[in-house]
Amino acid sequence: MAEIHPTAIVEDGAKLGDGVRIGPYCIVGAHVELGENVCLESHVVVAGHTKVGSGTHIFPFASIGHKPQDLKYAGEETYLEIGSNNQIREHVTMNPGTAGGGSLTRVGDNCLFMMGSHVGHDCMVGNYAILANNATLAGHVELADYVILGGLSAVRQWSRIGTGAIVGGMTGVEFDVIPFGSVIGDRARLAGLNLIGLKRKNFPREQIHALRAAYKALFESEEGTLRERAQAVAQENPDEPLVKTVTDFILEKEDRRFCTPRSGD
Repeated sequence: MAEIHPTAIVEDGAKLGDGVRIGPYCIVGAHVELGENVCLESHVVVAGHTKVGSGTHIFPFASIGHKPQDLKYAGEETYLEIGSNNQIREHVTMNPGTAGGGSLTRVGDNCLFMMGSHVGHDCMVGNYAILANNATLAGHVELADYVILGGLSAVRQWSRIGTGAIVGGMTGVEFDVIPFGSVIGDRARLAGLNLIGLKRKNFPREQIHALRAAYKALFESEEGTLRERAQAVAQENPDEPLVKTVTDFILEKEDRRFCTPRSGD
C-alpha cells in the first residue's frame, strides 16, 4: 500500500507501486507511474506520461514530466522514463520528449541529480551519472554511464558525452566529449583523461597505459584527421577495451565535432 499525505493530490489513473510514499502538497498526474518504494518529499510535482523506477527518491520542489521547453511542441503525447534508485534533489527539472526527437526522454539507474540540475527533452542519460548543482542538459543530449558534470556546467543540444567522462564546473560543452575524457573551460577544451575515475573503477594498469598512449596518438599528432587517426589507433589496438571504447565513439558517426585540446595545452 502507498502512503499518501492528506494534502497531496494523486489524480485518478496514476499507478502507485507498493511502498510508495508521497509527502505533503505533492501532485501526481493521471498518467504517472511510480514504482515500488518511490519517495516524493513535499511539494514535488510529477506530470505527463512519466514513469519513475523503484527506489527513486525525489526531493522538494522538483518538477518532473511537464511539457518540454520547445516552441515546436504542440501538445503531442510524449514520454519521460526514469530508472531505479535515483536521487533527484531540490528544484530539479526533467522534461519529456518531443515528436521531432523520438518522443522520449530516458534516465538510467543510480544517478544523482543535484539541486537545480536540468534534463531537457529527448535526452538519453545512462546509469550512475552525476549532475552537480545547476548542471543543465539541452535537448537531444546523450550522456553515457558514469559521466560527471560539474556545477553550473551546460551541454549544448545534440551533444554526446562518452562513458566515464568528467566536465568541469562552469564549463560550456559545445561538441562531443570522448569517453574517459576530462574537459574544462568557458568553452570546453579537452584537458586530458579522467585518470582518477579510471583508477577508482579499478581498471587494470595496463589498460590505462594503453589508453594514455592512444590519447597521445589521437590528440598530439598532426598527421591526418582525427577520424583517420582513430582508424589507425583502432587497427593497432584491437584487443584493448578502453581504447576500443574511445575509437568506436569517434568513428560511430561521421561529421561530428569533438572537444579537443587547445594549442599549447
